[in-house]
Amino acid sequence: MSVKSDVTLADLDLFEAGPPWATFDALRAEDPVHWDVEPDGNKGFWSITRYHDIVDVLRDTDTYSSEMGAVNLEELDDDQLRVRKSMLETDGERHRALRKLMQGEFTPRALAGYETFLRGLTASTLDAAFAKSEFDFVADVAADFPIRVLARMLDVPDADIPQLIAWGNRMVGNTDPEHADVLASDPESEKYRMLPFRSPAALEVWAYGDELKRQRLGGEGRDLVSTLVNATPLDGKPLSEDDFHAYFLLLVVAGNETTRHTISHTMNNLIEHPDQMRRLQEDPSLIPWAVEEFLRYASPVYHFRRTATRDVEMRGTTIKEGDKVVTWFASGNRDEAVFPDPYAFDVTRKPNEHMAFGRGGPHMCLGNSLARLEITIMFEDLLSRIDFMEHAGPVERLRSNFVNGIKRFPVKVSLR
Repeated sequence: MSVKSDVTLADLDLFEAGPPWATFDALRAEDPVHWDVEPDGNKGFWSITRYHDIVDVLRDTDTYSSEMGAVNLEELDDDQLRVRKSMLETDGERHRALRKLMQGEFTPRALAGYETFLRGLTASTLDAAFAKSEFDFVADVAADFPIRVLARMLDVPDADIPQLIAWGNRMVGNTDPEHADVLASDPESEKYRMLPFRSPAALEVWAYGDELKRQRLGGEGRDLVSTLVNATPLDGKPLSEDDFHAYFLLLVVAGNETTRHTISHTMNNLIEHPDQMRRLQEDPSLIPWAVEEFLRYASPVYHFRRTATRDVEMRGTTIKEGDKVVTWFASGNRDEAVFPDPYAFDVTRKPNEHMAFGRGGPHMCLGNSLARLEITIMFEDLLSRIDFMEHAGPVERLRSNFVNGIKRFPVKVSLR
């Protein structure tokens, strides 16, 4: 495929059937610093599609800042930034202080205490799904499992889990007519311009978090909410109401989405590559390392965004101060200069320095160790129980160029 000069990765139709791999391939080969026009009146953005260029952007926070927005392509004014600014939209000392607030809760050592719980939860999740023999893998496994882990870490009742899932769908699915209260592209969304994802669901998440904060302020709990409300960041600047809202919402969304979609994509990929499934079933010791290929091949988050703080040149192209710069992790994960035969799903691939969680730099996904542990335990248990699994209907995808999500995935299973 030869890339067309007018191709734009802002076009959601490109992502209708999943990642536009051919477009990414052409951009890496012919136009790795590509100018994308936006149809909604925004200024446009630079797409960075080669692995090493993406790494350079992520590591150079002085030149490529997160302060003007990191999660999506929306151009935010000062008032929007003040209210909507999460840890993802900070750099420097404040970012380090906010990150450190939770970092200890997500280290491999801290997470080791959750392993028994995770194995029990995995077993009960799969017991309930496999009892049906035919079921929706997303609803019954991939969405159910990680959100129950999050509920445990937040110390909220299981009865709240369906609401947590619904909030995530409504916000992250803000470009999908099925999930969005108001599509982000709809002029009506201007009413919600001060809310993350322009979604009224954010107000409900904030209210839920405020009630948890009220209950736990001054207490001695060790859950994530208690840590947020009772600890002071290392820079000595307490969390404001806006800070708490942004951090809590980030936990609700980020604590679920990446793992959920990686588990869905991985099961789909194993169905489509039965030789790789059989290899893992025959030698389960391969699974902890195979998780890296699961993540690379899934690429659950398409991109993150930065803003240039000065004029800078990349591959002969001048990026101007104030320009949006979008790093396409999905493209980096198929870069043939880094991953030989990148479209081969190889559970023994080594090395495998994928960028599903980012790659280097201060914004590397805080929950990456938890996600790896969840995915490992899920597939150790699942693959030990099944003879095979197959599609029982079409795979339905989220309409988004931000999250590479699967909405529905009906399957039939034959147990051992």
